[in-house]
Amino acid sequence: MAREIQRGANSVEGVEATLWQVAETLPSIVLQKMKAPPKPDDVPLIRPEQLVEADGFLVGFPSRFGVMAAQCKAFFDATNSLWETQALAGKPAGIFWSTGFHGGGQELTALTAIT
Repeated sequence: MAREIQRGANSVEGVEATLWQVAETLPSIVLQKMKAPPKPDDVPLIRPEQLVEADGFLVGFPSRFGVMAAQCKAFFDATNSLWETQALAGKPAGIFWSTGFHGGGQELTALTAIT
């Protein structure tokens, strides 16, 4: 889904969308037991301070029972100093998410992402 959003954004003249991923927080043994798919090799990890360089951003994440993934929450928690200094003030931002089935908490995900 993120690649399609990037493709659409890049189709707008003057826009250059960059795709990033947040760091994994789970140990590899847990990921193996979960049968988690491998992370893409062509998408670099983002550091919180890199948000300052962007003109705006869209953040996508999987949702489980109406809550964003812990990895995304950990990333947002690490942006504390950016919010304290208002380094992101005035930058347009949005979110998108995906759930595994119709009862996955789609409407609750938006609420929990901004609170």
